[in-house]
Amino acid sequence: MAKKLPPETKISTTNEQQILVRNKDLVHELIGKVSFTEMFFLHLMQRMPNEGEIAVFDSVLVTLMEHGLTPSAIATRLTIMAAPESVQGAISAGLQGIGSGLVGTMEGMAKNLQEIMASNDDLEATCLNIAQRFKDSKQAIPGFGHPFHKPDDPRTPRLFEIARSAGVDGRYIDVVNTLSRAVDQVYGKHLTINATGAIAVVLSEIGVPWDVMRGIAVVTRSAGLLGHIREEQEHPIAPFIYSHIEETVPYTGERQLDE
Repeated sequence: MAKKLPPETKISTTNEQQILVRNKDLVHELIGKVSFTEMFFLHLMQRMPNEGEIAVFDSVLVTLMEHGLTPSAIATRLTIMAAPESVQGAISAGLQGIGSGLVGTMEGMAKNLQEIMASNDDLEATCLNIAQRFKDSKQAIPGFGHPFHKPDDPRTPRLFEIARSAGVDGRYIDVVNTLSRAVDQVYGKHLTINATGAIAVVLSEIGVPWDVMRGIAVVTRSAGLLGHIREEQEHPIAPFIYSHIEETVPYTGERQLDE
């Protein structure tokens, strides 16, 4: 049986005159002294980032913030049309679409990379085994492929360039390139390392655990979805989406309306 730990928090405390967050004085050491990226990193990783880590983390936040009229953005727009008073509800509706299919796939890539790192087998053989396992299961391999960006996702080399310039040791970048060659060999075609796959790589390079990576996407996509809400308020397209579905999706039940 696991040892029962006493309830405690190391995140924040306050009194009449002072607020501490992660051992920093909020008023005198954080407000006006650090950026949101630095504060986010501090809160998540329990330490202040160095300059290289700031560059990598910030590039991830910028990359993930906006992806166009994806299912999550459409859900947000439709929700704000139905409940214009509920900004938080509309953002929440969009965030529910961050998962293993879209946006949140970085955690699957990161798990595969950690499996490779932990393996005592030959690097290329391990990568080939992972690629074959996903192909045999008929599951999409996380972090590879893109419906629009072909032959390669333009965001990926940029993220790797920023990470290398920031001084990461590059182990994960080297491993994912080996995995990419194995994927192409097993699938018999080129599958790009997509943006979320690249994000898993660069976040791994700066020590972010795989099981919180999707949460980073949630934070930055919230800002992106707020942008969609603002545009929806100024120039609505949700009514068009709603009416288009009504007009183009036929009812095929056995009982028809009376004429």
